[in-house]
Amino acid sequence: MAKFQKITHFIGKTILIFFGFVSLYFLFVFLLSRLTIEKEDNSAEEIDIYLLTNGVHTDMVLPVRNAEKDWTKNILYAHTLSKDTTFSYLALGWGDKGFYLDTPTWGELKASTAFVGTTGLGKAVIHATFYAQMTENETCKKIMISKIQYKRLVEYIENSFEQDATDNIINIQTDACYGRNDAFYKAKGSTSVFYTCNTWVNSALKISGQKCCVWTPFDKGIFSKYE
Repeated sequence: MAKFQKITHFIGKTILIFFGFVSLYFLFVFLLSRLTIEKEDNSAEEIDIYLLTNGVHTDMVLPVRNAEKDWTKNILYAHTLSKDTTFSYLALGWGDKGFYLDTPTWGELKASTAFVGTTGLGKAVIHATFYAQMTENETCKKIMISKIQYKRLVEYIENSFEQDATDNIINIQTDACYGRNDAFYKAKGSTSVFYTCNTWVNSALKISGQKCCVWTPFDKGIFSKYE
């Protein structure tokens, strides 16, 4: 009987700790995502970039090429199924490899994938998607930034890629592409409940001097700043 009581006490205490952690987590999400870091003052509006969400995951969308950066020297059209060279924009999203490559739909999400992706035990990838044009709406927001800010943004994104011995980014050969105009690349780091795909984008905005959250793991925090 005493042993049973110890077990039930341990289980009860574990459940309380878990729900306490979850409650504190969402409290910090609520508070920190509503605190705003404002855009840098007096910055020129020289380059258009976009924020794009599918309702869960946020991508940074950049010009395929300009005087500051030609992304096609690293992210090759040949890596996509279409191999189409006419696109004007490139969306880049950082996230968990298991979610990106092994989970075609939310209905196919495995508990093991979710556990790895939320605890920092997995590996990250970068998903690159080419677009012919961007249309502003509730899920796509345009931001004008300066050339200096764009260079900082480019450096941040470049440093997120894993590189081989010759400093080239590493294309992942996979059939898990979402369409004919996208590809995957190895990336540094790993996701967790504290640093998600959306946190990566929020950090990109922070580094490039744009309006963003103090911290957010969700896309809604980011897009609330651009309503």
